[in-house]
Amino acid sequence: MMRFFLSTMLLASATGVVGQFCFAQTTSSMREEEKSSEEVRRLNTEEVQAFLQNDPKAMARLWSDDFVVTNPLNKFVNKQQVLGMVESGFLVITSYDRQIEYVRSYGETVIVAGSETVVWGGKMPNAGKTEHLRFTGIWMKQNGRWQEVARHANIVPQQS
Repeated sequence: MMRFFLSTMLLASATGVVGQFCFAQTTSSMREEEKSSEEVRRLNTEEVQAFLQNDPKAMARLWSDDFVVTNPLNKFVNKQQVLGMVESGFLVITSYDRQIEYVRSYGETVIVAGSETVVWGGKMPNAGKTEHLRFTGIWMKQNGRWQEVARHANIVPQQS
């Protein structure tokens, strides 16, 4: 009888320790996901500022070397092409408001989605116009830092 009691107590203790360990691991990973999401939110703010300040060096730092975009002009372009458009004065944004509506961390990858209101400038075909966009950005931790690897942005059609 005493042996049964001791076995039961030992099993209960072991289960409690494993349960506490699992809880600690879950809490730790949740904190890491929150930290990742907050860092990527901050980097999104930097990206908007880089466009408003026409700063291709800041953009290049934020974007992975293999960064690709389906842009609002419905073109699929890479990092060098976007930087070229900025440097040439073709891609200019004079006002930029980004509203992040969704952030989800998947370990070393964070998905961001939301809406944007921009006023185009430069040599854009819609220069001087205010347009509303929907966007999705994909960020990955590469070489110890977060960089955007892909983005899709489309113009929201005007409602009549």
